[in-house]
Amino acid sequence: MESLYFSPAVPPDVVLSRFEVCRTRDLDEARHWGERIFCANRLRSLDAKGSVNTRIYYRRLGGIGIGRMSYGGDISIDPGQLETFSLIQMPIRGQERIDFGEQRVLSDPTVASILNAHVPFVINHSNSTEKLIIRLDNNVLERHCQQHLGRSLRKDIEFQAAMPLDTPQGRRWMRMVGWLYDSLSADEGELPPILASQFEHTLVSMLLACQPNNYSAELMADEGPSIAPSFVKRVERYIEEHAHEPISIVDMAEYAGVSSRSLFTGFRRFRNTSPMLYLKEVRLRNVHEELQRQSPGGSTVTAVAFRWGFSHLGHFTTDYKRRFGESPSETLAR
Repeated sequence: MESLYFSPAVPPDVVLSRFEVCRTRDLDEARHWGERIFCANRLRSLDAKGSVNTRIYYRRLGGIGIGRMSYGGDISIDPGQLETFSLIQMPIRGQERIDFGEQRVLSDPTVASILNAHVPFVINHSNSTEKLIIRLDNNVLERHCQQHLGRSLRKDIEFQAAMPLDTPQGRRWMRMVGWLYDSLSADEGELPPILASQFEHTLVSMLLACQPNNYSAELMADEGPSIAPSFVKRVERYIEEHAHEPISIVDMAEYAGVSSRSLFTGFRRFRNTSPMLYLKEVRLRNVHEELQRQSPGGSTVTAVAFRWGFSHLGHFTTDYKRRFGESPSETLAR
């Protein structure tokens, strides 16, 4: 069975044909290329003869990588868990079985699979299978999700593992995938950064919209500012104007003329955050903007962080990198 949903302008066998990185009948070499593109893994042939005919086509584009691959044999792939990226797999023929502990996904041309970072899994790849793959770096996925939400993430993004492709959302996703593969198959030159960024943005935005995840409800919800109580808006303005000063929840509640409990409830219901997390978000944004404005030797990361109320530099650096996709020192060095 071949995919009815992947319909590129170029024939499937020509997709990314200019970007072949591996063609081998040696299992160890196939494992080596899997480690170069993805991560360390235990690759094992399930065929008594141990035969493979591996072909991998792959192109890197900023924080994403797109590819087409087949192992040409019955293979078990056990990488443990992905640490720094998520992986989307879309068979265009054949099938795979992916085991996540007690959960199992049978992936074929009608059902794609998403391998989330930090979730252990094992793939059983059948001999006749050929698949499209999209590798998404964690920092890219998090950065775009944060931009849509307008705040930092408190948990890793986790997608539903099975992606049915015969639904309106699945067909929408595959139309975008077909366009992306067509564009990147035909253009073998170095893409301008602005175009690479546009591909990246389109891909991640479509994934967040089409595939259920632990932020879907918030991403799909109507924005709340127009219906939020006036005291929530007053406290937001207060935070914006006084973020450089020591501010407590008591200060905010007194300014708004409500109880601390009402303030927490208002922010949780209408902003899906807490007043103190909102304050941290404003301070992070101000640090980011100030570091961007600094001239070489004008200041230090430590001085700017302290000025905006961050006394624990380890926690600050972690939060900053998660929010902006780079360390504060990298921002200062630009």
